[in-house]
Amino acid sequence: MMDEGDLYRPAVGVMLISHAGKVWVGQRLDSTLEAWQMPQGGLDPGEEPLAGALRELEEETGIRPDLVEIITRAREELTYDLPEDLVGKIWKKPWRGQRQTWFLARFLGQDEDIDIATPHPEFRAWKWAEPAELPAMIVPFKKKLYEDIVEAFSEWL
Repeated sequence: MMDEGDLYRPAVGVMLISHAGKVWVGQRLDSTLEAWQMPQGGLDPGEEPLAGALRELEEETGIRPDLVEIITRAREELTYDLPEDLVGKIWKKPWRGQRQTWFLARFLGQDEDIDIATPHPEFRAWKWAEPAELPAMIVPFKKKLYEDIVEAFSEWL
């Protein structure tokens, strides 16, 4: 019998804040929606969440780990469910959604250090956004997740 946790893909995410307190978001290449998201992705087998978060951040934004300072980690994993029509189509396994470990990080570099033209690009554009705007910018099925992330890090924003 599968454990409820086995239905959710282990993943990580990074809320990266700028010198001005704004949050990095990218517009996905594979979506026709006007949706923006923070860097996030699945963990490799045996990978620790922090290592996975820094890897995903660099893979998606070109930002090297030495250009970020980890401020904190969310107290608990945050989850979201995929819409029924996407279950079994996005990932190799038929996961219901993701259970993510989120990190809040400060960007120590300059905008010129960001390069979304990575070997496996995920974004067509990027910008800095106000934290309060994030839930309205994401695809609808992740809105509650983004509300939870903003709440989890509110004392540092």
